[in-house]
Amino acid sequence: MKEIGYIELLKTNGRFRIFWAAAVISMIGEWFNTIALFTLILKYSGSEALLGLLFTIRMLGFAILQPITGLLADRWSRKWIMVVSNLVQVVLALCFLMVNGPEDIWWLIGLSGVMMVLHGAYMTAERAALPNIVSEEELATANALDAATWSTALAIGAFLGGIVVSQYGVNTAFIIDAITFLVGALILLPLKLPQNVSEDMKGPIFKTAIRNIKAGFTRLFDEPRLKRIVFAKTTWNLAGGGLAAVFLVIAGSRMSPGEMAAGIGLFFMARGIGTGIGPIVARKFLTNKSRWPSLIGILVSVSGFFYLIIGLTIFDNLYLTITLIILAHAASGANWVLSTILTQQWVEDEVRGRVFSIDMLLMSVSFSISTYFAGWLLDNSILSLKTGMVYFACAMMIFGIIFTLWRPDVKHNNSLNNSIIS
Repeated sequence: MKEIGYIELLKTNGRFRIFWAAAVISMIGEWFNTIALFTLILKYSGSEALLGLLFTIRMLGFAILQPITGLLADRWSRKWIMVVSNLVQVVLALCFLMVNGPEDIWWLIGLSGVMMVLHGAYMTAERAALPNIVSEEELATANALDAATWSTALAIGAFLGGIVVSQYGVNTAFIIDAITFLVGALILLPLKLPQNVSEDMKGPIFKTAIRNIKAGFTRLFDEPRLKRIVFAKTTWNLAGGGLAAVFLVIAGSRMSPGEMAAGIGLFFMARGIGTGIGPIVARKFLTNKSRWPSLIGILVSVSGFFYLIIGLTIFDNLYLTITLIILAHAASGANWVLSTILTQQWVEDEVRGRVFSIDMLLMSVSFSISTYFAGWLLDNSILSLKTGMVYFACAMMIFGIIFTLWRPDVKHNNSLNNSIIS
C-alpha cells in the first residue's frame, strides 16, 4: 500500500487542508500564551514550584474531564466541539490582560487550567475525527504532518512568543493568542466532517453516560495490544513532564539573563523542531508497522539518553544543548505518532473518541505528577537543575525499558495458540 506525500495530501484533500490550517493557527497562538504565562510566574514569584504547579493544573485541567469529552466526541458533532472550544478560549485568553501583580498568580493558574479543559476537548475531537477525513493510505502521512505542524507551531510560536514578550510585553502575546483562536474557529466553520454515531449513544445523555463511558474502558482493556499502546505517551511523560516543562524552562530562563522569555522560547523552539523531525523520519524509515509496538518503548529510552547528556552538559555549549533537545524530542515525537496511528487503526469510529480520551487522561495525569515533583524538588533545593535533569533522564530510560519488556499482547497470543494446540 503506497502512502501519499505531504504536499499531495494538502493539495488533493480539501477537508484535511481546512482541518490542518485551523490547527496551525490556533497552536501558534497557544505557544505565545504559554511563554507569556511562564514569564509572568517567574517575574512575579521566581518560584520553580509555582511553575511546576502551573503545568500540574494545566494538565489536570486537560485530564479531569477527558472521560466526558471523549463521550461527547462520540455523541456530538466533533466539528462543533472544536469550534466552540476555540471561541470560548478567545474570551479566556483576553482575561489574562487583567494580571497586574503577584496577587493575581493564583487565578492566572486556575484560568490556564480551564483553557486546558477546552484544549483537551478540542484534541480528543480532533484525534477521533482525523481517520474520517483521510483514507487509509493517507493516515500515516496525515498524522506525521499533524505532528510536524504541532512541532512547527511550537517552534515558531515559542520563538516568536519569546521575542514578542521580550520586546512588547505579555499583553501583546495574549491578544495575539485570542486572535488566533478566533481565526481557527472561523476556518473550521465551512468544514463538513463525517461521523458515525453508535445506536448505544442515543437517548438521554445523563441516563446513558456512565454506561457509555464504561464501554470505552471495556473496549480498551479487552484488547491486550490496545491496552499496552495506550500507555505509550504516559511512559514518556512520567519523566518527560518534569524534563520538558520544568527543567527545560528553568534552564532557558537562566540561559539569557535579562531576557528569560527569549531563552525559554529558544529551547522550546528546539523542542518543536525535534518533535517535527521525529514523525517525518519515522514515517520514512520505520515502514514495518508490525515492529512499531516494540519500537515505541525503545524511543522513550532513546529520548531519555539524550536528556541525560543534556543534564551532564547543560550550560557548557548552547549549540550542543539545542542539538540534544532536538534529538530527544525527535524520539518522543516518533513515539507519539506511532502510538496514535496504531490506536486510530485498531479502534472503531463509534468508540474512538472515548478511547483517545483515556489515552489523553493517562498521559496528562503522568505529566502533572512529573511536573509537580520536578518543581517541588527544585524549589526546596532537594535537587539542583543539573542533578534533577540527570535523575529524571535516567528514570525515563528505565521506564522505556519496562514498557518494551511489558508485552501483554504477546502473552495473550501465546495463550490463544496453546489453547488451540491443546
